[in-house]
Amino acid sequence: MKPNHLDELYRHYMKDVYRYLLSLCYDHHAAEDLMQETFYRAYLYLEDCREEKIKPWLFRVAYNAFVDYRRKESRSSVQGPDYFRNRGHSDTPEKAALRDERRHELGRAIAQLPDKQRDALLLYDFRGLSYQEAAERMGVSLSHFKVLLFRARQRLREAERKDVER
Repeated sequence: MKPNHLDELYRHYMKDVYRYLLSLCYDHHAAEDLMQETFYRAYLYLEDCREEKIKPWLFRVAYNAFVDYRRKESRSSVQGPDYFRNRGHSDTPEKAALRDERRHELGRAIAQLPDKQRDALLLYDFRGLSYQEAAERMGVSLSHFKVLLFRARQRLREAERKDVER
């Protein structure tokens, strides 16, 4: 489906684009800003999009907007994003504290991964995309995506081993 107007494009894909951006940055405000930037860029280059490939193209535009945002943020701040938030579980305070600590450690380990490895891990393991979908969104071949995902998981396992040894 190739929308004729930006309004139609926005109505049809805004929720998908927002969820995708939120899965990348874990910040509602940033995801909203990035969504607006995505549709602005889509408006500028809508003629370049092939009719049967509008959704992957739009996700690629969103991904590029996210990469630009992250580059700008990394220049101004060294802090990583808060990847995991408490979702209101009814555990005891001790269990909740342990869960939060593990999430924080995992978030720290993920934040230390190289950009492409981190993106591959988040798209496949946390966002639940197929290998092919995730590879398309990252703009890499399927085999390269699998290598990135393997290396990301390998680095997380190594980081976990180091934490256990301490």
